[in-house]
Amino acid sequence: MTETVAYEITGKIGQIEFRKYPRMVLATVADDGDDRGFNVLFSYITGNNQPRTKIPMTAPVITSEKIQMTAPVISDRRSMSFVMPEGKREEDMPVPLDQRVKISTLPPREVAVIQFKGYASQEDVNTAKVRLLEGLKKAGITGTGQPVLMRYNAPWTPGFLRRNEVGVEIKR
Repeated sequence: MTETVAYEITGKIGQIEFRKYPRMVLATVADDGDDRGFNVLFSYITGNNQPRTKIPMTAPVITSEKIQMTAPVISDRRSMSFVMPEGKREEDMPVPLDQRVKISTLPPREVAVIQFKGYASQEDVNTAKVRLLEGLKKAGITGTGQPVLMRYNAPWTPGFLRRNEVGVEIKR
């Protein structure tokens, strides 16, 4: 079974759930929205790294509109990230052999999330984003940064069983 990032639920308003996430180490690659980044990241965790170490798969796979990393990497392209196993530090991670893979650390943060099922079509994602952002606006809560898509299931999982979420970091 795939390890899922642990989080603490801090509240709920309607369909929106508020969560505190711990520090996370990410392997990230630019992705033009076609999910080709998945194969690059999967190659990294299955041994395309120095010293050819396998890294357990975790969930969710995070897709963002912009790469949410600190300097010196700045991009206005979309990105896809795999969360590294809990307890790992950036300096513990094997060096990617593919230079498109970047390792970074996200600090602890609070995120507002709304769930939906299905194959996460662009239409479904956009609908969830609108519901999330409108719900936050009604509640007087401001999101920081761009919403991200979080997918939890393997590609062969039937749509009605898939768990997807759209989340945005918040400050309360």
